[in-house]
Amino acid sequence: MAKLYVDSDKFGSNSASPTVDAFHGAIKDIVRRKLDESGHSWDKFVFDSSYDLITAEDMAQVEKLLVDAGHKFDWSAAISPQERPEIYKPAEGVSEADIADFSFEHEEAIVADADAEGREQRGQGDNVARYPEACTGTARYIRSPTLVLKYLEAGVPPDTIAVIDDSGGTLTAPILEQFKGVICAGGSTRSHLGILTREYGVPCLMNAKISGIKEGDTVMIECTADPKTAADYQKNVERTARVWRLKKAD
Repeated sequence: MAKLYVDSDKFGSNSASPTVDAFHGAIKDIVRRKLDESGHSWDKFVFDSSYDLITAEDMAQVEKLLVDAGHKFDWSAAISPQERPEIYKPAEGVSEADIADFSFEHEEAIVADADAEGREQRGQGDNVARYPEACTGTARYIRSPTLVLKYLEAGVPPDTIAVIDDSGGTLTAPILEQFKGVICAGGSTRSHLGILTREYGVPCLMNAKISGIKEGDTVMIECTADPKTAADYQKNVERTARVWRLKKAD
C-alpha cells in the first residue's frame, strides 16, 4: 500500500477528536488506493493525475461514512442546516426567536463569583491587541447574514460587543468597525478576524471559551492583557484575557 507524506508526522500533532481521525483516515485510504492504481510518482499524482482520479463521488462517500455513523457536522454558515438538516447540527442562537435564551457553553470556560468590583468571570480568550482600558459593552450574538443585513440598514446598536463564532471574519466584515468589541469562539490572534479587528482598532478576544453570557448582558473584556503571540501558540504558552459579566440582561 502506498506510503503518504503524512505517515511521517514530524510535528507530532494529534487529531482534535475521533471524528477528525475517522475523516482523515477515510481520505488517506482514498489517496492510497488512487495512488496505487495510477502507478505514478507522488509528485505527478499530487500535481497532475489526482485532479482527475479523486472525484466528488469519492468525497461524498466520506461524508456518507460519517453521517451513517451518526455524526452531524458543525455549520459555519446559517444556510447550511436549513438546506441540509440531515447532515448538519441544528442552527441554534440564529433567529431572533431563540437568541434570547442562547449562549455559548464551553466546558473549559473559567467562571467565578463576582469579585469586589462586581465582575463575574464568565470565561477567557486570546487577546489580539493591548488597549489602555478594558472594553465594556452589551453582548449581542451575531450569527446570521439576516442580522448582519439588518445592522447594515439600521446600524449596529451602540456599545455592541459582538459574540460570534469562527465564521465571524467573513460574516461580520461589513459592520466590524461599528463594534465596540468582539468575542470570537474560534480562531487565533492571527486569524482573519484577529487581523481585521486589530486594523480597525476594535478590542477582540479570539479562541474565547465562555459560558452563560446571554444576549443583552453587560460584559467587559480584558483587552489590557498581554496579546497572545505566534510564539505562544507554537510553544503552547497559556496567555489569556478574562471575560466578565457585569450585569445580566433585563
